[in-house]
Amino acid sequence: MRTFATYARCTLGLAAIVSVVGCGGDENPYKPQPAWSSRAVSLPSPPTLPSTPIKQGDAYTVYGAIHQLRSLMHQKDVTAQPISVVGYVVKSNILDAPECAIHKTGKKDPENCNPEIPSFWIADDKGSVNGPKIRVVGWARNFAVVYDAMVAYQKLKDSEKPKDPIMDDMLNVQVPFPLPAVGEKVRVTGPYNVARTVVSDMVSEPTGGVIAMTAVDQLEPATEPAKFKKPVPIPGG
Repeated sequence: MRTFATYARCTLGLAAIVSVVGCGGDENPYKPQPAWSSRAVSLPSPPTLPSTPIKQGDAYTVYGAIHQLRSLMHQKDVTAQPISVVGYVVKSNILDAPECAIHKTGKKDPENCNPEIPSFWIADDKGSVNGPKIRVVGWARNFAVVYDAMVAYQKLKDSEKPKDPIMDDMLNVQVPFPLPAVGEKVRVTGPYNVARTVVSDMVSEPTGGVIAMTAVDQLEPATEPAKFKKPVPIPGG
């Protein structure tokens, strides 16, 4: 049962709350603040989108092939069947081939010799080594095949065609003439994906992808032919 004292305390407390809430309205009037006068916000400029087209005629650009490969909607456009890609050779591992792997076909590499699969990389821009590029494999199974081709092709001019082109019988492809060299512009045709198998070796390039060459056409010659670190013998020389 509430007593009069309890009622009085509750009444006084409520009055105090109302007094606190209600007071101060005139003593602290709203004061408008001046506009922000500090340094203006500096926003970065929007990125420049690539102007390179997806295709040039019926062939993909390097940018276009890579773009489609990364697209959930268009990936099958470049992976479901062989495609053609046009680009400049910006890198080749022929010059970096270890000496133990440079010999005629039929000779086995030493057990401690572990060379890469012969490869070259193409890009949209000449000399763009650090930009987007696609690795091309499947044109020679090892550097012994490249050696045989280099020996056979040395005396031929760019305008000549080899009478007996060097074939890689395991891959069933003709070794390109001329051999891929940095600076050359080519049109490469073959199956394309993030990884390809050459004979028994898996080659993976998650960023730019790998095309296993079935055909190649030279569009512009290189200034210097492909070569190993040490010169190979000239036929009849």
